[in-house]
Amino acid sequence: MGDPASPGELPVSASAEEVPIVLLLDVSTNQTLAARNADRRFIPASITKVMTAYVAFEKLAAKQMDLRQRVVVNADIAEEWGGVGSTMFLEVGDVATVEELLRGITAVSANDGAIVLATHGAGSVDKWVAEMNAAARKLGMRNSHFGTPNGWMDGGATFTTARDLAILARAITTQHPALYNHFFGREGFSFNGIAQANHDPLVGKVEGADGIKTGYTNEAGYGFLGSAMRDGRRLVVVTAAAPTGRGRNKAAIELVEWGFDAFSTKRLFAKDTLVGAAEVQNGASATVDLLADQQIHASLPRGTAAGDVSLSIKYLGPIPAPIAKGEEIAELEVSIAGHGSHRIPLVAAEDVAEAGFWTRLWNGVRGIVT
Repeated sequence: MGDPASPGELPVSASAEEVPIVLLLDVSTNQTLAARNADRRFIPASITKVMTAYVAFEKLAAKQMDLRQRVVVNADIAEEWGGVGSTMFLEVGDVATVEELLRGITAVSANDGAIVLATHGAGSVDKWVAEMNAAARKLGMRNSHFGTPNGWMDGGATFTTARDLAILARAITTQHPALYNHFFGREGFSFNGIAQANHDPLVGKVEGADGIKTGYTNEAGYGFLGSAMRDGRRLVVVTAAAPTGRGRNKAAIELVEWGFDAFSTKRLFAKDTLVGAAEVQNGASATVDLLADQQIHASLPRGTAAGDVSLSIKYLGPIPAPIAKGEEIAELEVSIAGHGSHRIPLVAAEDVAEAGFWTRLWNGVRGIVT
Protein backbone atom coordinates (compact mmCIF):
# COMPACT_ATOMS: atom_id res chain seq x y z
CA MET A 1 0.00 0.00 0.00
CA GLY A 2 2.99 2.32 -0.07
CA ASP A 3 4.01 4.61 2.73
CA PRO A 4 1.79 5.28 5.75
CA ALA A 5 -0.33 8.38 5.42
CA SER A 6 0.12 11.80 6.92
CA PRO A 7 -1.02 12.05 10.54
CA GLY A 8 -3.53 14.05 12.44
CA GLU A 9 -2.87 15.82 15.75
CA LEU A 10 -1.27 13.98 18.64
CA PRO A 11 -3.46 13.33 21.68
CA VAL A 12 -2.49 15.80 24.39
CA SER A 13 -1.83 13.10 26.99
CA ALA A 14 0.78 11.40 24.77
CA SER A 15 2.49 14.50 23.41
CA ALA A 16 4.81 15.27 26.33
CA GLU A 17 8.26 16.31 25.23
CA GLU A 18 9.68 13.40 27.23
CA VAL A 19 9.08 11.13 24.21
CA PRO A 20 10.45 12.92 21.15
CA ILE A 21 9.58 10.28 18.54
CA VAL A 22 6.13 8.69 18.33
CA LEU A 23 3.93 7.19 15.63
CA LEU A 24 0.58 5.41 15.61
CA LEU A 25 -0.38 3.44 12.50
CA ASP A 26 -3.70 1.77 11.68
CA VAL A 27 -2.57 -1.31 9.76
CA SER A 28 -5.99 -2.03 8.26
CA THR A 29 -6.06 1.31 6.43
CA ASN A 30 -2.34 2.15 6.39
CA GLN A 31 -3.18 5.51 7.94
CA THR A 32 -0.85 7.23 10.37
CA LEU A 33 -3.23 8.43 13.05
CA ALA A 34 -0.65 10.49 14.93
CA ALA A 35 3.08 11.15 14.71
CA ARG A 36 5.95 13.31 15.85
CA ASN A 37 9.35 13.19 14.12
CA ALA A 38 8.30 10.05 12.23
CA ASP A 39 11.20 10.37 9.78
CA ARG A 40 13.93 11.29 12.25
CA ARG A 41 16.62 8.63 12.34
CA PHE A 42 17.39 6.98 15.66
CA ILE A 43 19.17 3.93 17.06
CA PRO A 44 16.65 1.09 17.54
CA ALA A 45 18.72 -1.03 19.95
CA SER A 46 16.98 -4.38 20.51
CA ILE A 47 14.03 -3.44 18.27
CA THR A 48 16.51 -4.50 15.56
CA LYS A 49 15.61 -8.08 16.49
CA VAL A 50 12.20 -7.62 14.83
CA MET A 51 14.00 -7.52 11.48
CA THR A 52 15.95 -10.64 12.45
CA ALA A 53 12.63 -12.34 13.24
CA TYR A 54 11.19 -11.15 9.91
CA VAL A 55 14.13 -12.58 7.95
CA ALA A 56 13.75 -15.85 9.85
CA PHE A 57 10.02 -15.94 9.09
CA GLU A 58 10.78 -15.39 5.40
CA LYS A 59 13.22 -18.30 5.46
CA LEU A 60 10.76 -20.52 7.30
CA ALA A 61 8.04 -19.70 4.76
CA ALA A 62 10.43 -20.51 1.91
CA LYS A 63 11.44 -23.84 3.56
CA GLN A 64 15.02 -22.60 3.90
CA MET A 65 14.85 -23.09 7.66
CA ASP A 66 12.91 -25.44 9.93
CA LEU A 67 11.79 -24.78 13.49
CA ARG A 68 12.94 -28.28 14.50
CA GLN A 69 16.51 -27.79 13.28
CA ARG A 70 19.03 -28.19 16.11
CA VAL A 71 21.89 -25.72 16.40
CA VAL A 72 25.07 -26.25 18.42
CA VAL A 73 26.51 -23.16 20.12
CA ASN A 74 30.16 -22.75 19.17
CA ALA A 75 32.90 -21.49 21.43
CA ASP A 76 33.44 -18.16 19.61
CA ILE A 77 29.82 -17.07 19.99
CA ALA A 78 29.60 -18.24 23.60
CA GLU A 79 32.77 -16.37 24.51
CA GLU A 80 31.83 -13.14 22.72
CA TRP A 81 28.16 -12.97 23.68
CA GLY A 82 27.90 -14.83 26.97
CA GLY A 83 26.28 -12.50 29.49
CA VAL A 84 26.26 -9.52 27.12
CA GLY A 85 23.06 -7.55 27.64
CA SER A 86 19.84 -9.54 27.43
CA THR A 87 20.63 -13.20 26.97
CA MET A 88 19.23 -16.74 27.03
CA PHE A 89 22.47 -17.88 28.72
CA LEU A 90 23.77 -20.04 25.89
CA GLU A 91 26.98 -21.90 26.67
CA VAL A 92 29.54 -23.74 24.56
CA GLY A 93 28.08 -26.97 23.23
CA ASP A 94 24.48 -26.11 24.10
CA VAL A 95 21.97 -27.39 21.57
CA ALA A 96 18.97 -25.17 20.79
CA THR A 97 16.32 -25.57 18.12
CA VAL A 98 15.48 -22.75 15.74
CA GLU A 99 12.18 -22.46 17.59
CA GLU A 100 13.96 -22.01 20.93
CA LEU A 101 16.29 -19.41 19.46
CA LEU A 102 13.36 -17.45 18.03
CA ARG A 103 11.53 -17.66 21.36
CA GLY A 104 14.61 -16.35 23.11
CA ILE A 105 14.86 -13.48 20.63
CA THR A 106 11.18 -12.48 20.62
CA ALA A 107 10.32 -13.06 24.30
CA VAL A 108 13.45 -12.12 26.25
CA SER A 109 15.50 -10.23 23.63
CA ALA A 110 18.37 -12.71 23.62
CA ASN A 111 21.46 -11.11 22.07
CA ASP A 112 23.28 -14.43 22.03
CA GLY A 113 20.28 -16.19 20.48
CA ALA A 114 20.18 -13.67 17.63
CA ILE A 115 23.84 -14.24 16.81
CA VAL A 116 23.47 -18.04 16.90
CA LEU A 117 20.37 -17.90 14.68
CA ALA A 118 22.05 -15.54 12.20
CA THR A 119 25.14 -17.72 11.91
CA HIS A 120 23.01 -20.83 11.42
CA GLY A 121 20.58 -19.22 8.99
CA ALA A 122 23.05 -17.51 6.65
CA GLY A 123 26.43 -19.05 7.40
CA SER A 124 27.78 -15.89 9.02
CA VAL A 125 26.60 -12.77 10.82
CA ASP A 126 27.68 -10.57 7.91
CA LYS A 127 25.62 -12.56 5.42
CA TRP A 128 22.58 -12.45 7.71
CA VAL A 129 22.91 -8.68 8.12
CA ALA A 130 23.08 -8.35 4.33
CA GLU A 131 19.77 -10.20 4.14
CA MET A 132 18.30 -7.88 6.77
CA ASN A 133 19.24 -4.84 4.69
CA ALA A 134 17.95 -6.45 1.48
CA ALA A 135 14.63 -7.12 3.22
CA ALA A 136 14.49 -3.50 4.42
CA ARG A 137 14.99 -2.23 0.87
CA LYS A 138 12.32 -4.57 -0.48
CA LEU A 139 9.82 -3.41 2.14
CA GLY A 140 10.52 0.26 1.36
CA MET A 141 12.30 1.08 4.63
CA ARG A 142 14.24 3.87 2.95
CA ASN A 143 15.77 5.37 6.11
CA SER A 144 17.01 2.21 7.80
CA HIS A 145 20.26 0.28 7.92
CA PHE A 146 21.25 -2.68 10.06
CA GLY A 147 24.76 -3.48 11.25
CA THR A 148 24.00 -6.35 13.64
CA PRO A 149 21.30 -9.02 14.08
CA ASN A 150 20.59 -7.98 17.67
CA GLY A 151 20.93 -4.18 17.84
CA TRP A 152 23.92 -4.18 20.16
CA MET A 153 25.88 -0.92 20.05
CA ASP A 154 27.79 -0.64 16.77
CA GLY A 155 28.85 2.99 16.58
CA GLY A 156 25.70 4.15 14.79
CA ALA A 157 25.84 1.69 11.88
CA THR A 158 22.31 0.58 12.81
CA PHE A 159 19.59 3.21 12.48
CA THR A 160 15.94 3.46 11.54
CA THR A 161 12.88 5.72 11.78
CA ALA A 162 9.45 5.37 13.34
CA ARG A 163 7.86 5.28 9.89
CA ASP A 164 10.19 2.48 8.78
CA LEU A 165 9.50 0.45 11.91
CA ALA A 166 5.76 0.81 11.26
CA ILE A 167 6.35 -0.60 7.76
CA LEU A 168 8.25 -3.54 9.28
CA ALA A 169 5.54 -4.17 11.86
CA ARG A 170 2.87 -4.14 9.19
CA ALA A 171 4.87 -6.61 7.11
CA ILE A 172 5.57 -9.09 9.90
CA THR A 173 1.96 -9.08 11.16
CA THR A 174 0.26 -9.33 7.75
CA GLN A 175 2.70 -11.47 5.75
CA HIS A 176 3.41 -14.01 8.50
CA PRO A 177 0.42 -13.87 10.87
CA ALA A 178 0.69 -17.46 12.12
CA LEU A 179 4.39 -17.17 12.94
CA TYR A 180 3.86 -13.73 14.45
CA ASN A 181 1.13 -15.01 16.77
CA HIS A 182 3.23 -18.07 17.64
CA PHE A 183 6.30 -16.13 18.74
CA PHE A 184 5.35 -12.62 19.80
CA GLY A 185 3.41 -11.49 22.85
CA ARG A 186 4.50 -14.35 25.11
CA GLU A 187 4.83 -13.71 28.85
CA GLY A 188 8.37 -15.06 29.00
CA PHE A 189 10.75 -17.86 28.13
CA SER A 190 12.73 -20.55 29.91
CA PHE A 191 15.94 -22.19 28.67
CA ASN A 192 18.51 -24.28 30.52
CA GLY A 193 16.31 -24.05 33.60
CA ILE A 194 16.44 -20.24 33.68
CA ALA A 195 13.05 -18.52 33.43
CA GLN A 196 12.79 -14.90 32.30
CA ALA A 197 9.88 -12.50 31.85
CA ASN A 198 8.94 -10.50 28.76
CA HIS A 199 9.02 -6.77 29.55
CA ASP A 200 6.59 -5.73 26.79
CA PRO A 201 4.72 -2.68 28.19
CA LEU A 202 1.41 -3.41 26.40
CA VAL A 203 0.85 -7.17 26.77
CA GLY A 204 -1.36 -7.84 29.78
CA LYS A 205 -2.12 -4.13 30.20
CA VAL A 206 -3.86 -3.18 26.94
CA GLU A 207 -6.75 -5.16 25.50
CA GLY A 208 -5.70 -7.02 22.36
CA ALA A 209 -1.97 -6.31 22.77
CA ASP A 210 0.22 -9.03 21.24
CA GLY A 211 3.80 -7.64 21.03
CA ILE A 212 6.23 -6.56 19.59
CA LYS A 213 9.64 -5.45 21.01
CA THR A 214 11.29 -3.06 23.43
CA GLY A 215 14.75 -1.59 23.02
CA TYR A 216 17.24 0.18 25.26
CA THR A 217 20.88 1.18 25.33
CA ASN A 218 22.54 4.23 26.86
CA GLU A 219 23.05 5.77 23.43
CA ALA A 220 19.57 4.90 22.11
CA GLY A 221 17.41 5.67 25.12
CA TYR A 222 14.16 3.76 25.55
CA GLY A 223 12.22 2.61 22.49
CA PHE A 224 9.27 0.37 21.74
CA LEU A 225 7.53 -1.08 18.70
CA GLY A 226 4.15 -2.45 19.74
CA SER A 227 0.90 -3.79 18.36
CA ALA A 228 -2.65 -4.49 19.47
CA MET A 229 -5.72 -5.84 17.69
CA ARG A 230 -9.39 -5.36 18.52
CA ASP A 231 -12.32 -6.52 16.41
CA GLY A 232 -10.04 -7.20 13.44
CA ARG A 233 -8.44 -3.75 13.59
CA ARG A 234 -4.68 -3.66 14.28
CA LEU A 235 -2.80 -0.61 15.55
CA VAL A 236 0.99 -0.33 15.59
CA VAL A 237 2.74 2.12 17.91
CA VAL A 238 6.33 3.38 17.93
CA THR A 239 7.90 5.35 20.78
CA ALA A 240 11.62 6.10 20.62
CA ALA A 241 14.51 8.00 22.18
CA ALA A 242 12.63 8.39 25.47
CA PRO A 243 14.82 9.22 28.49
CA THR A 244 12.89 6.86 30.78
CA GLY A 245 11.24 3.48 30.36
CA ARG A 246 8.23 4.72 32.29
CA GLY A 247 7.70 7.61 29.87
CA ARG A 248 8.07 5.31 26.87
CA ASN A 249 5.56 2.82 28.26
CA LYS A 250 3.04 5.48 29.30
CA ALA A 251 3.09 7.14 25.88
CA ALA A 252 2.69 3.79 24.08
CA ILE A 253 -0.29 2.77 26.20
CA GLU A 254 -2.00 6.16 25.86
CA LEU A 255 -1.50 6.30 22.10
CA VAL A 256 -2.96 2.84 21.50
CA GLU A 257 -5.98 3.45 23.75
CA TRP A 258 -6.56 6.82 22.08
CA GLY A 259 -6.33 5.27 18.62
CA PHE A 260 -9.01 2.71 19.37
CA ASP A 261 -11.25 5.19 21.20
CA ALA A 262 -10.98 8.21 18.90
CA PHE A 263 -11.28 6.47 15.51
CA SER A 264 -13.67 4.04 13.90
CA THR A 265 -13.16 2.05 10.71
CA LYS A 266 -15.56 2.45 7.78
CA ARG A 267 -15.61 0.23 4.70
CA LEU A 268 -15.53 2.29 1.51
CA PHE A 269 -15.44 -0.47 -1.12
CA ALA A 270 -15.85 -4.24 -1.01
CA LYS A 271 -13.26 -6.44 -2.66
CA ASP A 272 -13.51 -6.57 -6.49
CA THR A 273 -15.77 -3.51 -6.56
CA LEU A 274 -15.56 -1.20 -9.60
CA VAL A 275 -14.04 2.06 -8.35
CA GLY A 276 -13.54 3.98 -11.59
CA ALA A 277 -11.64 3.93 -14.88
CA ALA A 278 -8.35 5.12 -16.33
CA GLU A 279 -7.44 6.30 -19.81
CA VAL A 280 -5.29 3.96 -21.93
CA GLN A 281 -2.68 4.97 -24.48
CA ASN A 282 -2.49 2.94 -27.72
CA GLY A 283 -4.72 0.22 -26.36
CA ALA A 284 -7.38 -1.94 -27.96
CA SER A 285 -9.79 0.02 -25.75
CA ALA A 286 -9.56 3.66 -24.74
CA THR A 287 -10.14 3.04 -21.03
CA VAL A 288 -9.71 0.30 -18.47
CA ASP A 289 -11.88 -0.29 -15.40
CA LEU A 290 -10.24 -0.08 -11.99
CA LEU A 291 -11.04 -2.48 -9.16
CA ALA A 292 -10.21 -2.75 -5.49
CA ASP A 293 -8.43 -6.10 -5.13
CA GLN A 294 -9.07 -5.93 -1.39
CA GLN A 295 -11.63 -4.34 0.89
CA ILE A 296 -10.91 -0.63 1.18
CA HIS A 297 -11.37 0.92 4.62
CA ALA A 298 -10.72 4.29 6.18
CA SER A 299 -10.12 5.14 9.83
CA LEU A 300 -12.30 8.14 10.58
CA PRO A 301 -12.35 10.29 13.71
CA ARG A 302 -15.59 9.50 15.51
CA GLY A 303 -18.26 11.97 14.43
CA THR A 304 -16.73 12.58 10.99
CA ALA A 305 -19.34 13.85 8.51
CA ALA A 306 -19.60 12.48 4.97
CA GLY A 307 -18.53 15.86 3.60
CA ASP A 308 -15.22 15.62 5.46
CA VAL A 309 -14.13 12.64 3.32
CA SER A 310 -13.17 12.95 -0.35
CA LEU A 311 -12.05 10.30 -2.85
CA SER A 312 -10.02 10.72 -6.02
CA ILE A 313 -8.27 8.39 -8.47
CA LYS A 314 -4.59 9.07 -9.13
CA TYR A 315 -2.42 7.66 -11.92
CA LEU A 316 0.24 8.69 -14.41
CA GLY A 317 -1.60 8.56 -17.65
CA PRO A 318 -2.82 7.78 -20.09
CA ILE A 319 -1.53 4.32 -19.13
CA PRO A 320 0.35 2.67 -22.01
CA ALA A 321 -0.92 -0.68 -23.28
CA PRO A 322 -0.55 -3.59 -22.92
CA ILE A 323 -2.12 -3.86 -19.46
CA ALA A 324 -2.55 -7.14 -17.61
CA LYS A 325 -5.65 -7.98 -15.58
CA GLY A 326 -4.84 -7.51 -11.89
CA GLU A 327 -1.92 -5.16 -12.56
CA GLU A 328 -1.62 -2.25 -10.12
CA ILE A 329 -1.97 0.82 -12.33
CA ALA A 330 -3.65 3.48 -10.19
CA GLU A 331 -4.38 4.51 -6.62
CA LEU A 332 -7.44 5.67 -4.72
CA GLU A 333 -6.60 8.68 -2.59
CA VAL A 334 -8.72 9.01 0.54
CA SER A 335 -8.57 12.49 2.09
CA ILE A 336 -10.00 13.22 5.54
CA ALA A 337 -10.36 16.83 6.63
CA GLY A 338 -7.76 17.60 9.27
CA HIS A 339 -6.19 14.16 9.08
CA GLY A 340 -4.25 14.07 5.83
CA SER A 341 -4.68 11.47 3.13
CA HIS A 342 -3.65 7.95 2.23
CA ARG A 343 -3.63 5.94 -0.96
CA ILE A 344 -4.74 2.40 -1.80
CA PRO A 345 -3.68 0.56 -4.97
CA LEU A 346 -6.24 -0.11 -7.70
CA VAL A 347 -5.86 -2.87 -10.28
CA ALA A 348 -6.93 -3.36 -13.89
CA ALA A 349 -10.24 -5.21 -14.18
CA GLU A 350 -9.31 -6.81 -17.51
CA ASP A 351 -6.48 -7.28 -20.00
CA VAL A 352 -6.01 -4.47 -22.50
CA ALA A 353 -4.00 -5.47 -25.55
CA GLU A 354 -1.86 -3.06 -27.49
CA ALA A 355 -3.75 -1.48 -30.36
CA GLY A 356 -3.18 -2.68 -33.91
CA PHE A 357 -1.44 -0.63 -36.60
CA TRP A 358 -4.61 1.06 -37.98
CA THR A 359 -5.91 1.91 -34.51
CA ARG A 360 -2.59 3.49 -33.53
CA LEU A 361 -2.56 5.41 -36.82
CA TRP A 362 -6.09 6.69 -36.24
CA ASN A 363 -5.20 7.68 -32.65
CA GLY A 364 -2.25 9.65 -34.02
CA VAL A 365 -4.38 11.45 -36.59
CA ARG A 366 -7.07 12.14 -34.01
CA GLY A 367 -4.43 13.61 -31.73
CA ILE A 368 -3.23 16.00 -34.44
CA VAL A 369 -6.78 17.08 -35.31
CA THR A 370 -7.77 17.70 -31.71
